[in-house]
Parts: sequence; structure tokens; C-alpha cells
Amino acid sequence: MFVYLNALFVGLLIVSNILGVKLFSIGSYVLPAAVIVYVITYLITDVIGEVYGKKAAQQTVQAGFVTQIIVMAFIIIAINLPAAPFFASQGAFETILGGSFRVMLASLISYFISQNLDVFLFHRLKQTHGEKKLWVRNNLSTMSSQLIDTTIFISIAFYGTLPTSALLGMIVTQYAFKFIVAVVDTPIVYLLVNLSKRQNKQSDLVSVEK
Repeated sequence: MFVYLNALFVGLLIVSNILGVKLFSIGSYVLPAAVIVYVITYLITDVIGEVYGKKAAQQTVQAGFVTQIIVMAFIIIAINLPAAPFFASQGAFETILGGSFRVMLASLISYFISQNLDVFLFHRLKQTHGEKKLWVRNNLSTMSSQLIDTTIFISIAFYGTLPTSALLGMIVTQYAFKFIVAVVDTPIVYLLVNLSKRQNKQSDLVSVEK
């Protein structure tokens, strides 16, 4: 289960970077499509931390950070490769995958700080509660780190290009959405934790039998 959780974590990170260029609206609120994917990564590190420990969660975050840098490097290389004469979508390709260096930098910085904060807070709360109150540490760590992530990303990516009121509006809107998702996904955290622990017990039994 650990391998699958790590694969899912890294995959969702990459997909969120690609989906970030798509904006969708809910009423008068506009959000990047990446928020529906990226917020799930916090759920995964919480599950990994709960079942496999703090060190495993930290390694997952580090692996995600390195993978994003490698993927960005390959995307830059792909964009700068000479397009074939019959390839008419070079502009769209650059728009979808390229983004801007400032946005990429904002994404990496906010990711590194917020994901590590999430792991730290989750395990600080676990030291207090032990195996109990998973829902408390899951929600508090995710909600706190998501606020930091949203604030850092929007501030770095758009400061100076938009009025302060617009920046604050973006932060509030995106965080409100992430807050709701964090609450809703709590049953999924319990489900994945139980499945992971059950698989660990089965693996231990198989090892003993051998």
C-alpha cells in the first residue's frame, strides 16, 4: 500500500501542475482546476504518516519536491525542442505546459513549506493524542498548512501584478474551497488508514508463516 500511496502522491502533484492553467467558476468565484487535485496530496501524506511514520511522510514530501523539479526541467526541454514543420500546436503546447518561471517558483516554495508543515503538525498532534483523534490531527494539520500554501503561492505568483484586494480575495476563495475539501475527505483518510494497516498485518502474517 505504501508504494501505491507514494505513486498516487507524486502523480497527483504532476497532474495538479498541468491542471493549474485551467480556471473554472462556481458562481462568481474563480478557481484553478488544480485545487481539486492538489488538496488530496495532504490527505495522502497524513495517511502515510499515520500508518508508516513521520520519516516516511517526510521522504514522500522530499520525493515529490525532487520529482517536480525533474518534470519541470523536462517540460522546459520539450518546449524548446524545434517543432516539426507540420506541428501547428506549439503555441498551445507552451501555454498549457510552460506557465511562467515565477508561477513555477511560487508552486515549489509553497509546496515545500506547506507540506513539511503538514507533516510536522500532524505528528506533533499525534504525540499528544496517540492513536486517538485521527480526524483532529488530519483536519488541523491540513487546514493550517493549506492556509500557508495558498497565501505563499498567491503572494509570490501574483504580487505586484494584481491589487492587494484581488490577492486577498483569491486567497480567501481558494482557502475556503480547500477547507471544505479537507473536512469532506476525512472519511477517506480513515478508509485508507484502515486498509493500509490491514495490509500490513497480512504482510506480517505471511512473513511469520515463511
